[in-house]
Amino acid sequence: MTQLHLPFKFLAHGAQADVREPWLLVLMHGVGSNEQDLFGLARLMPPQFHVLSLRAPYVLSPDAYAWFEFQVLADGERRINEEQERESRFLVGEMIASAAQQLGVPPERVVVGGFSQGGIMALSLLLTQPGKVRAAMVWHSRLLSQVVPHIAPPEAFEGKALWVSHGSADNVIPPSAAAASRELARGLPLALSGADFPGGHEIRPAELQGSLAWLHSLTAGAP
Repeated sequence: MTQLHLPFKFLAHGAQADVREPWLLVLMHGVGSNEQDLFGLARLMPPQFHVLSLRAPYVLSPDAYAWFEFQVLADGERRINEEQERESRFLVGEMIASAAQQLGVPPERVVVGGFSQGGIMALSLLLTQPGKVRAAMVWHSRLLSQVVPHIAPPEAFEGKALWVSHGSADNVIPPSAAAASRELARGLPLALSGADFPGGHEIRPAELQGSLAWLHSLTAGAP
């Protein structure tokens, strides 16, 4: 795999050596975690994929990072640091474009994915910068109301794909958050996949298998 020069700390797993048209999968961890968290999934991904697992830029404590900080108010509402979210979304978008260029992967073979807060970033990137990616893989996450005004025009989503999966007993981000993301996605001309799976705020084996099958279908249906 090419030596990459990027603004984030990251771990990398290269595509299979004999792949002629490689893909790029960029993974983003949840709040309070780090780049090691999802990197264990890299070896399970389809062989066409270069996999990058990023470290979020904001330090919460040793080995614990966030894409943006937030507070949970007394009524349960989450108030995010909007400036940090905007900055992270911009930087990740720039980094994805740079990594894809360095690896020789066109945007139509780039997938961005994430768990929890990392999934928020993946969904936000697809919705606001669809020209940089083919698809987003969103695990146990939600749509930010702050992002909605910045969603790209519908025609920008032709040929794009979105996977949204959640835990039916998720007590960190409720399943209704996934339902809201899907409802918005159904109003756009993109291919929506995914489901709710038994379990809490974690990726269970059946959910992972579904996600991997979806990635395989993307590569099989590539133009």
